[in-house]
Parts: sequence; C-alpha cells; structure tokens
Amino acid sequence: MKHLYLHYFAKLLRYVSIYVHSTGEAEEIISDTFLAIWENRKTLLVDNFESYLYSIARNKSISTIRRYSRLNTVELEENYIDLFVHTSTTPEDDLISQEQINEINKAINTLPDKCKEAFKLIREEKMKYKEAAAILGISVKTLEAHLTLAMKKLREVLL
Repeated sequence: MKHLYLHYFAKLLRYVSIYVHSTGEAEEIISDTFLAIWENRKTLLVDNFESYLYSIARNKSISTIRRYSRLNTVELEENYIDLFVHTSTTPEDDLISQEQINEINKAINTLPDKCKEAFKLIREEKMKYKEAAAILGISVKTLEAHLTLAMKKLREVLL
C-alpha cells in the first residue's frame, strides 16, 4: 500500500488540486482515498485501478466541497503548464517563453470547466482517452468532443 501511495501521490495531488484550493485539504482527500481502498481491499475487484483511484479521489473531493458548503459549484483552480522546463535558453528567450506560457495558460483558463478538465487529463497527465473518460464519468466520444472544442477555442484565442 505504501508503494501505491508513493507512486500515485503526486499525480493525485495535482488532480485533486483541480477541485480544492488548499494543499492540506488535497492531501487529506488523498489519504481518505487510500484509506477507502485499504478498507475495501478484500472485496476490491477492478479492471483499471488507476481509473478507480481517480474516481474515488474525485468523489471525495466533491464530497469535501459539499461538506464545507463553501461553493455550490466546483471551480477549477489555475494550474499552469510549463512547456519549456527542460530547455537551455538565454534570459531573453526565457522571458519570451514565459510570456507565451502565460498566454497559453490564460487561454486554457477561458475554457469551460469540463473542457479544461478533459484537456488537462489528456495533455498534462498524459492519460489515455478511455482512462480520462472513466475518471470524468463520460463516454470516450464525449471526451473527444470536449477536446475538439478545447482545441478550437485555444486556436481562436492564440491565433
């Protein structure tokens, strides 16, 4: 269980941070997620463990939001994409790149919530369509429609 926790912790932290705005709350949700898996370990029969794990984390995130009654709807927190993290560039190039990254992040944040979440799972988390669809609770075709809409809107904003 410790190995699973350490393996998935960082990914789940990014994912849960989409729903909650506090790192402490996110860590608590992740702990609750693994506790639920541990408590059901004897009867646990799943085909895709990762999708199951993300689904539990999503449901616990939404339950936490409802329990605290702070928000009526789930708001996606701004998570920035650093596209140029592994390049060697000059300071001027870095400044230009940072401006482009800021523009891309602003464009991503203008997307509707479902499109933004689908985009981040596929593009940032590098998930397969089937896994992301399972996590979001939608069909693969609906996921594809969200991604198509996201790409169309990003092109409009960036071009």
